Amino acid sequence: IPIMVSLELKDIQGYILNEYPQLIFSRFSFLKMGDARLAKEWLSNLFDKITNAEPNLAKETALNIAFTANGLKALEMNAQNINAFTTEFREGMVTDHRKRLLGDIDSSDPKLWQWGNAQNYISPSLESTNETIHLVIMVFGIDKTTCLEYFDKLKEDFTKLGLEEVNNIDGQTLENNKEHFGFKDGISQPIIKESGLPGNDRDMVPAGEFLMGYKNLYNVFPQTPLIQHEEGDLNLLAADAGDSGNKDLGRNGSYLVIRHMEQDVTAFWEFMNDSTRDEHGHIIAEESIRLASRMFGRWPGGAPLTKYPLQDPGIISTDNDFGYAQTDEDGLKCPFGSHIRRSNPRDSFEDIDSKESVRLSNRHRIIRRARPYGDPIIGSPTNHKPKGEVGILFNCFNADISRQFEFIQYTWSNIPKPKQLYNDPDPIIGVKEVPEPGVEQNFTIQMEPINMTVKGLKRFVRIRGGAYFFFPSISAIRYLSTI
Repeated sequence: IPIMVSLELKDIQGYILNEYPQLIFSRFSFLKMGDARLAKEWLSNLFDKITNAEPNLAKETALNIAFTANGLKALEMNAQNINAFTTEFREGMVTDHRKRLLGDIDSSDPKLWQWGNAQNYISPSLESTNETIHLVIMVFGIDKTTCLEYFDKLKEDFTKLGLEEVNNIDGQTLENNKEHFGFKDGISQPIIKESGLPGNDRDMVPAGEFLMGYKNLYNVFPQTPLIQHEEGDLNLLAADAGDSGNKDLGRNGSYLVIRHMEQDVTAFWEFMNDSTRDEHGHIIAEESIRLASRMFGRWPGGAPLTKYPLQDPGIISTDNDFGYAQTDEDGLKCPFGSHIRRSNPRDSFEDIDSKESVRLSNRHRIIRRARPYGDPIIGSPTNHKPKGEVGILFNCFNADISRQFEFIQYTWSNIPKPKQLYNDPDPIIGVKEVPEPGVEQNFTIQMEPINMTVKGLKRFVRIRGGAYFFFPSISAIRYLSTI
């Protein structure tokens, strides 16, 4: 009989298990440390203010924190201990290899980013235009005033101890949890089995896919930063669950990926409108929405196309209980190339049976958290001109950046040949701004007797910043202050 492991909620930072739905305003502040000793003093005063993962809907603010590899260096952590972290985290998001993998080229090239391009192992070809980021503090509040007042108090403390804000991004949850293109966001989430949260079996994934120190889908413990060189108060850390005898800095922690994604709402809806005009050149809003929904795989309110293939039921839906194998094997309801079908193939992964398919799909899941920023516009065919830059601060948690986040981006989003398709990148996040000469970028809609092809896809999302962070447990934050 497998032993039921329960999560140590008091030690896990809250944002991984809880998107804080009631805390609609957020500020993500990217900081750089000055004097290591003062920074550790600040951490030792901060760790007991960190919001843990115990359910508490009454709170009016929340605070979480995460570190880059450069941040651990700035805390004077021993190099052997930093080397115990995964390669992806240590190298950061802007190596030449990762630029290719993540498609960060053209106007998404890290050279042009607003923040995050001065990370570890920076390649000589990269002119660093902005400062190294050591950590991010994530501050949430029930409204803007509450959030920013709380942040100002924190800022007073960290500034006194020599930390400096490099950049910040304010996020605000939009009505019905939509994003700026106008679609309900964050519906399809894995559920950590050991969390006790309800959900369908297909979405139940072991804790080790997202948290270190617990077993993953391969029934092994994920790679975790074990202490190689004794430093700091090791009594604050748990022993390695894998019995190596070393102390585990990673337990109850995760890796956090942050991507600052600017959305071109105007170009998005103009493309949908232009692709669906009638013979007199008039916009047909209903057709425009239908095309955009086929690209996403859901209607704007969240209802899945597999259940409502023909028209928008006009409801706000968080329905995630569906597969494709039984009801939409040929992609006639939800196109093979749609964003949601690619980023989580569920039970129709290539041509294998549905049970095995769910197992394989679940090996590449991430816990997604996103906060829209900028003008709170919810785009539509007739309302798509935001004031200023708008977008999403995309955040996700995974225990293995390479097998989870990077795999989804590279293999499922950027590669143009899934299923029976040939020139079809992910229409939302995989399109190249400047395709290679002679290469078309299409979106294919499966139909009887002949498919329909929307040609000449454009890129509607631009990356403006990003980084890989270690999202430690609360006891690990306390430990870091003792190095």
